[in-house]
Amino acid sequence: MKFRRLGLGAVGIGFLGLVPRLAHAQDTAVTQLRPVLVEVARGAHRSPLDLPFAVTVQTPDSQRPGQRHLSLDETLFLIPGLTVSNRTNPSQDPRISIRGFGARSAFGVRGIRILRDGIPLTLPDGQTPVDYLDLESVGRVEVMRGSASSLYGNAGGGVVDLRTSEPPSVPVSGAVRIWNGGFGSQRFVAKASGATGSVGYQANVARTDGDGYRDYSRQRMTNGFARVSADAGSGSYALEWLGVNTPVAENPGALTRAQFDLDPRLADPLSIRKRARKAVTQSQFGATARRAGERGEIEASAYAGTRSLDNPLTFAIVNVGRVTSGASLRAMLPFSLLDIDQRLTIGTEIQRQNDLRENFTNCNNIPPPTVPTATCPDPAVERGTLTLDQREIVSSVGSYLRDELQLGDRYVLTASARADAVRFRVKDRLINAGNPDDSGSRLLDAVSPMVGILARLAPSHSAYANVSSAFETPTATELGNQPSGAAGINRDLKPQKSTTYEVGVKGVGASGLQYNASLFATGVHDELIPFDIPASGGRRYFRNAGRTSRRGAELGLGAVVRALELGASYTYANYRFIDFTVDTAHYAGNRIPGIPRQTLQASAALRTAVATFVTETTIADKMAVNDANSESSPGYAIFNARIVTSGSLGRSGAELTLGAQNLFNTRYVSSVSVNAAGGKFYEPGSQRSVYIGFTLLAALKSNR
Repeated sequence: MKFRRLGLGAVGIGFLGLVPRLAHAQDTAVTQLRPVLVEVARGAHRSPLDLPFAVTVQTPDSQRPGQRHLSLDETLFLIPGLTVSNRTNPSQDPRISIRGFGARSAFGVRGIRILRDGIPLTLPDGQTPVDYLDLESVGRVEVMRGSASSLYGNAGGGVVDLRTSEPPSVPVSGAVRIWNGGFGSQRFVAKASGATGSVGYQANVARTDGDGYRDYSRQRMTNGFARVSADAGSGSYALEWLGVNTPVAENPGALTRAQFDLDPRLADPLSIRKRARKAVTQSQFGATARRAGERGEIEASAYAGTRSLDNPLTFAIVNVGRVTSGASLRAMLPFSLLDIDQRLTIGTEIQRQNDLRENFTNCNNIPPPTVPTATCPDPAVERGTLTLDQREIVSSVGSYLRDELQLGDRYVLTASARADAVRFRVKDRLINAGNPDDSGSRLLDAVSPMVGILARLAPSHSAYANVSSAFETPTATELGNQPSGAAGINRDLKPQKSTTYEVGVKGVGASGLQYNASLFATGVHDELIPFDIPASGGRRYFRNAGRTSRRGAELGLGAVVRALELGASYTYANYRFIDFTVDTAHYAGNRIPGIPRQTLQASAALRTAVATFVTETTIADKMAVNDANSESSPGYAIFNARIVTSGSLGRSGAELTLGAQNLFNTRYVSSVSVNAAGGKFYEPGSQRSVYIGFTLLAALKSNR
């Protein structure tokens, strides 16, 4: 599809700036700049107007009510520079990328850090499973874009911090929500929250069932979240838990272009024959403590969790038992030196990931099914011979220093650096005469500096520039998947390193228009690129490209015009290979696959006395699907709409939501599997789905 529709979108964005009298945006605006103070900057409680890099803050449910909290593409809508590819595959997490970081992900999230209330969900090797992430109680989203996020260490190409909403000021409140929709989708949610004195609490549990848009994409999942917080004078403390139990999540795989054109609801026949799917149980506990005063602030956190994964794939059955833990300590000290006010932040954090990984031969549908073989001695049993048995231990230590210098009334100079060491260790447990010991270790380290300058153009307007660097290691799985078929650690695969130059402006206009805009250029050395080997059965491998270039522009806008709230984000991404040769193929000048060149998202919420009407639009350019750029997924335009109406009686209330996803039933590709073998590049997005939601709410009398 030609991208001409974006021209119309750009006209619409320009119109926002011409509205003569916009009402002042309150805490439902697209990007909160004032008086919101963000945590994600690791400078503690800073306005986005004081930070010399791109940062976005949203209150998603407030701006776009009626969300079902099923996937991160709902929660992370309208953030420039950030792309969420919903793979319509319950066995695969959505693919999240920020300025191209994370676009290579075959499963889970790569290249960016995901946090929940400041506690990392991202593992020390840089991967993030988000299937256990609960979205029901998320009240605010903070996003840092680009390698200025390197203060978070490995995979710091961007940071997404999901913050829990504040509990209501009543001792007890509760809600029950029921959703029903197309393709057998059902969701039941129960919530409880409240506050007494300085102690607040929140808890919720959700059960989700669905047959899925595509064939062979059934899911059964129960997930939950609980948080208890307390304020005591100058200190605040919190304990929280999140977890999931998914006994069934089928994997329909990706399609060829011919299969997609024939019927996008099809599943890959190999995935069905091999019964590709996953079953996962995960639980994580975390604790945070913070004390603040005139002399500074100190914050500490710790977490621990477990994960159990049974994952039959087309090439093997993977079984993983995981234990994770981590802790961090950060201190901020304000002081003055030579009549220059400064804010010095120093911190350190440690993480550990201990995986027991076993691979078995997948004996599903091995012909002839009744004849034993060497690798499938009992064809009636799914698991055949054990092909891999090893313990993988990843540990990381990172320390950082950040200083802000107030230069007069208008300028702030920020400089920071972080040093990281990530150690990968493999302990081979499958050693015999035909299988040597593949144990080993590898240390990957880096120092990532950043310097930025911010100028206050006016009390509510800022301009900034920065130069920053970041690094990203291969994950434990990526280091273990060697094209040679050997076990152990791939010693040829290098971490990728990037340097970014960025300028931008942001602010709040007198009429209430809020904006943030940025231009950036990123050079990446040894970019990690996925590829398949035709005989591998769908297993993903990785190699380094020589050099790549990413040049982009981002624009976010928001405004409130009386009862109408508007939001828009536009991303231009010109990402190309500069130096990349595979065998005799030269890819210099080609586009980096998996990323649309242009994306426009927009929303409108009209609030009336009867109901709130919400519309959302995503228009995306075509995407190259392989390094050779020989094929591309078509561009698309998707429209969603819903009506939310509510009523109350005393301290109780009810809410009814009626909506439609992909209102005009567009056939489109929502995600691609980069460099997949056999032309299986395309992951179809869902066509039209109508849904209804009903909520009952109740609360006791306020105690404040």
